[in-house]
Amino acid sequence: MLKRFGIINNKIIETGQETACIHYYINPDENEKNLLLEKYKIDEHTLNSALDPNELARLEFEPEHIAIILKRPKKYEARDQLLFKVPTVGIFLFKNLMIIVSSEEITLFDGKLFFSVSNLTELLLKMIYRSIHHFVDHLKVINLITDELEQKINRSMENRYLISMFSLEKSLVYYLDAIHSNSVLIEKIKHNAQKFELSPELLELLDDITIENNQCYEQAQNYSEILASLMDARASIVSNNLNILIKVLNIITILLMVPTMVVSIFSMNVPLPLQGHPYAFWIILGLSGLSVIIVIFIWWRLRL
Repeated sequence: MLKRFGIINNKIIETGQETACIHYYINPDENEKNLLLEKYKIDEHTLNSALDPNELARLEFEPEHIAIILKRPKKYEARDQLLFKVPTVGIFLFKNLMIIVSSEEITLFDGKLFFSVSNLTELLLKMIYRSIHHFVDHLKVINLITDELEQKINRSMENRYLISMFSLEKSLVYYLDAIHSNSVLIEKIKHNAQKFELSPELLELLDDITIENNQCYEQAQNYSEILASLMDARASIVSNNLNILIKVLNIITILLMVPTMVVSIFSMNVPLPLQGHPYAFWIILGLSGLSVIIVIFIWWRLRL
């Protein structure tokens, strides 16, 4: 699927005109791929990399364009089961044209960063900047989910919350790899600023992007280390909760077993003491109650 956008009055506007300066290909079919390869001379390996979610970010200079592979977090969906994924976006920057390729549709131009865009190079930098903001927002969500799962684990005797924690830990590993590869991309853009013809304002924006990305990486690293270091403790909490439940059930079983034994003795079909006593029922009932009190007292003393 193809969407076209134009820069009109410094704003990104979707348009149907073929002369639009931004072409966004969403999961391109074979005809669209052939068009990209033949008309725009995009390298086939680079195009496949843009559609591969496991590809790392990188920068390549071609004779007629600059190819950028960018990592950008995917919008979370319930079916992902707390696994935050990081798809790949391919950006091919020509002199008067930008081609964007992704395996699934992504909201590219959301946020106040895109309220004012003067050229395609500025748009590229702001797309990278927005990607960092998405990572930061997702890290905050992961932290909130982690806190909520911790509260549930403290009362849980099941493994499902631990499995959710493992999914979050796996997501953070993906995020660390993606953010680090983006940092390599940013450094390469910085070192090749002349090829991008960056103005002083865009160089300043690039410095801000570098700082924000480094802070984002440190934040993800801290969350990952904290989550990994406490996983064993959280597993022990679940095991301890289960042990407490088993202990309570054992106590209840013993409390029921002792009076049952007393009643069973006096229920034998043989001559027994108190067999003809008029208050035999109440005496046996009292003995059963006394046995329960004795068991409770012994358990209380042992617990001390």
